[in-house]
Amino acid sequence: MKIKWWPWGILTAISLVLLLFFVLYPLGVLFGNSITGQDGGFTLEGFKALLADSQYVEAFGNTLILGLTVTTCTVLVGVPFAYMVARYDFPLKNLVAILPVLTIVIPEIIVGQSWLLILGNNGLLTNLLGDAGISLPSFYGWTGMVFSMTLVYYTYIYLGVLAALRGFDGQLEEAGLSLGTPPFLTKLRVLVPVLLPAVLVNALVVFTLVVGNFALAMLLGSRVPLLSVMTYNTFVSEMGGSPTLQSAMSVVSIAIVAIVLFFQKRVVERKVYTMTQGRAPAAVRVRSWTALLYTSGVGLVILVSLLPLVVVFIAAFTKTSGPVMQWGQWSLASIQRALHGAPEPILNSLKFASLATLLGVAFAVLVSYLTIKKRSAFTQVLDYIVVLPLTISGTVLGIALVQTFNTGWLVLAGTSGIMVLCYTVRRLPFAVRNASSVLFNIPESIEEASISLGVSPLMTFFKVILPAMKASIISAAILMWLTTISELSASIVAYSGGLETMPIAIFRQVDGGRLGMASAYGAALVTVIVLPIIVSVKAFRIKLFSGK
Repeated sequence: MKIKWWPWGILTAISLVLLLFFVLYPLGVLFGNSITGQDGGFTLEGFKALLADSQYVEAFGNTLILGLTVTTCTVLVGVPFAYMVARYDFPLKNLVAILPVLTIVIPEIIVGQSWLLILGNNGLLTNLLGDAGISLPSFYGWTGMVFSMTLVYYTYIYLGVLAALRGFDGQLEEAGLSLGTPPFLTKLRVLVPVLLPAVLVNALVVFTLVVGNFALAMLLGSRVPLLSVMTYNTFVSEMGGSPTLQSAMSVVSIAIVAIVLFFQKRVVERKVYTMTQGRAPAAVRVRSWTALLYTSGVGLVILVSLLPLVVVFIAAFTKTSGPVMQWGQWSLASIQRALHGAPEPILNSLKFASLATLLGVAFAVLVSYLTIKKRSAFTQVLDYIVVLPLTISGTVLGIALVQTFNTGWLVLAGTSGIMVLCYTVRRLPFAVRNASSVLFNIPESIEEASISLGVSPLMTFFKVILPAMKASIISAAILMWLTTISELSASIVAYSGGLETMPIAIFRQVDGGRLGMASAYGAALVTVIVLPIIVSVKAFRIKLFSGK
């Protein structure tokens, strides 16, 4: 059988080579450095040093505990939240169902900074209650990390379980009730097993994000040793020296996620249930005090989740004196210093995010088309590699890219290229998944009809497929923009003088106690994140999280 290499075979090969070089190759270099000594020979000294270091062993345990704790908390918040939205009608339900999605696009650095402004040692609420004689426990450490990460990540559980509930066949519950089984026991035996795969899949996403979290862990972790923070600190201290220890720590971080992914996959495969086409149970209308309870309950969760958006703007226009926020006294000084005195982080963020969005979306459209419409053994490999960055923390990915492109024929470290590469590789999976959403609904006959009229396959792609993908391409571009411009964990490893972005500037300002400047950069960052959402919804009528 003759293989038609042009054009899709060639484009598949080019895409595969690019991913192998910029994704798999850096990871290979990272693994290689972890077992290579200073003399260039094989060694396990890096791993032995980690096992002998009591602080590292403690950080390993703390990371697992934090991951499991936050994941459990997100399940406890997200599952009941989704159940109430799916099964009950109550006042403001439509608004309640949409607002949690906004928490996904609030940068984690903004979340950490805002909660410090509220509950930190000099926080607004801390001082108010202190004046009233009420002393709050320190927000630094476990309390702050678990609280803030739960509010950031519960939306992943909420969205996954909500989708599963809406696809659940209500006749199964009716059958159980008709046999005389009590309602609670029916849900336990029928509903829970069907929802379990959705909970486990999204719980893994949350666990992965928590294990690799850098912004909140660094800002709020205080004296709690964690792998992500120790990996970054080791990288900074070993800059220019042997990469063995930082590489070994990075490999262990990857191994944690890989092991959890393996066991989760085994469990999910055994718990998958095939659902026949049916109708989800109708939502029950709740009234009086029950309606008030439901609305206030979910409303409180959403209010607390979105509070950072409000706080960062108020703080940006608040008068400051060093680390002290003089609440109630307004000033434009912080905004003026950020916009006129030190605008480089803002300009860098716009430049790097724009380039990464253009490159990422163009590549994502091609990859999604190849993996869905031109399936082969090679496109299956392509599909696997392109989502690989989702399972790797940003800090580890940044270290791998810096180690790989620091020497040799392609030196990107210290240039704008390394920042754009970090952004593109880190967030490419988001663009691919969003760009591919509409391709499943485009029939093959449309392409065949165009080709039968004498239009080449490549021109058919540009004239027929791309116009049909317009909505998902715009949605992918916006999501790529939102996630790249708020990127911190990978970029803080890769950046050097003159390449500072807004998230890095916020992190450095908070670390230096300059909360006014941090808030000014935070307000600018939120603005450039929110504006594309408004434009997409109003002008293009794009539903960001559905791809339609």
